[in-house]
Amino acid sequence: MQEQDIPKKKINAKSITVALGIFRYIKPYAFLFSVGMILLAISGLLVIVITALLGMLLVPGDAGKLPGGAMSASIVRLLHLDQQSWGSTGTTLALLVVLLMIQGFFSFFRVYIFSYVTEHAMKALRRDTYEMLIKMPMQFFNERRLGELSSRISADISTIQETLNTTLAEVLRQLIITVVGIAWLVSYSYKLTLVMLGSLPVIIVVMVVFGRYIRKLGKKTQDRVAESSIIVSETLTGIVNVKSFANERHEALRYGNAIEAIRQLAMKSAVWRGMFGTFIIIFLFGALGLVMGVGSHLQKTGELSVDVLPVFIMLTGLVAGSIGGLAAQMGILQKSIGTTESVMEILSYIPEAVSVDEVKTDHPIHGNVSFRNVHFSYASRPDIEVLKGISFELKAGEQIALVGSSGSGKSTIASLVQQFYQPNSGEILFDGTSGSTIGLTPLRSQMALVPQEVILFGGSIRENIAYGKPKATEEEIIEAAKRANAWDFISSFPENLNTIVGERGIQLSGGQRQRIAIARAVLRNPTILILDEATSSLDSESEKLVQEALENLMRGRTSLVIAHRLSTIRNASKILVLDQGKISEYGTHTELMSKENGQYRRLVEMQYESDPQIG
Repeated sequence: MQEQDIPKKKINAKSITVALGIFRYIKPYAFLFSVGMILLAISGLLVIVITALLGMLLVPGDAGKLPGGAMSASIVRLLHLDQQSWGSTGTTLALLVVLLMIQGFFSFFRVYIFSYVTEHAMKALRRDTYEMLIKMPMQFFNERRLGELSSRISADISTIQETLNTTLAEVLRQLIITVVGIAWLVSYSYKLTLVMLGSLPVIIVVMVVFGRYIRKLGKKTQDRVAESSIIVSETLTGIVNVKSFANERHEALRYGNAIEAIRQLAMKSAVWRGMFGTFIIIFLFGALGLVMGVGSHLQKTGELSVDVLPVFIMLTGLVAGSIGGLAAQMGILQKSIGTTESVMEILSYIPEAVSVDEVKTDHPIHGNVSFRNVHFSYASRPDIEVLKGISFELKAGEQIALVGSSGSGKSTIASLVQQFYQPNSGEILFDGTSGSTIGLTPLRSQMALVPQEVILFGGSIRENIAYGKPKATEEEIIEAAKRANAWDFISSFPENLNTIVGERGIQLSGGQRQRIAIARAVLRNPTILILDEATSSLDSESEKLVQEALENLMRGRTSLVIAHRLSTIRNASKILVLDQGKISEYGTHTELMSKENGQYRRLVEMQYESDPQIG
């Protein structure tokens, strides 16, 4: 997910409450996290002390004591040091080395502890988010873009991880340095501190504004580069069309316009970066000069000792950097709150009553399916009733075919059988029992679907067939492939079952993908089989092989067949003809063909010329 896509929300009570929900994943590691916070605080304080010591090295000669008021004296007492020994540069250097080593030690363990806690917490968050997504009902996926959901798992959780691991730590560290640093500066001279604080806001505001605008220009440039890459990809993918239409000039102009836009944005960004650099040089050194000038004046009037100004300037730089860093980190934190809310929103949904544990079929079904006056509308289109009082009986071992024009409700019935949705009214029974009583996971585990558009996973043929039964043996997989008429082409590949099918099965033909899907269903050994126009997009030779495999698969099983090529359903036990969400006709092929003005007969006659087997 790109940066501009991450919502930046105002920090308010509600958003903070939602964002804090993420800390329930930190709770099991609360002690370690607390230790990390303590180390972070100590590390931040040591940075201030080390900076002050560096400033002391700039004090000419032996000053005799650590400069500063009450704050410095407190540090000396805390470290159990003799103030008289602070005049020695060697002692100061030795102390500096010791503190740097302690600082490095604390920093290392702080980073390690935060990483340990964050990695374990994010593992749990990723697992819960993924499991929640795969347990959501189909309507949830119908209403959302899959790319957006994928980004919740990848980009958004990575952003949360970065926030917990780095951003949150940086905000607290910068806050500690800012507060303690300003208090230390006040202990030296409240007048000089006011001068410093008076000049800093202007610099910080301009830095934030400049930085934000330059980042926006950078993102726009990246977007333009991405768009130009899309043009290249589209052109090369469709190179046949480009050459067929002699559109080389058109594509060259299109790409030229895209890269010209990149150049213009890049030059605009260069101008703003140059202005930003100029501002930093002028105003930063101007502010530093102002602090030094006022400090020199205070030295002359006796309000500031000679040995304080170098330390004050060093601490001023540290505080200024921390304030600027705090502003930037707060911006990142705001975006992270939006991201966290998006992820936590997913975890607040109510999923389907499915289980990610091992399936136990405590309620085996025999295959009897009953639709009783089922009415159904999709939640996204509640005003359109897709099914209008559908009733039919599918007995165990029967083959019922659904026929009708596009949008008549065939696929909706198949989805309801699989309990992807629940009817608005009426009921669907399995062996006389409601699906909710049996349970979604046990019920679906006794079904198998062979869809029209087979989408295979990007692994091997073995993995795709075994998806029907993950613990299947090699012999079971091969037997399933043979029964699906798939073993001949599988065995012809050099790597056999280990052949990689490519993304979405692109390395295989349509007929081969269909037979892999059938083998998967064979291995599943389902009680209820659903075939969703499984041969509609195949050539005649592939259709013959697939149809043979389907007939083997349907034998003795309860089968619901959505038919496009009507020649494939002539032997069905019963054919239901759907028209605008209602069953207009039902019967066997012979019975329906005997109706002179019947809808089924008209559909058959429309396909007769292209498929003379129908009749």
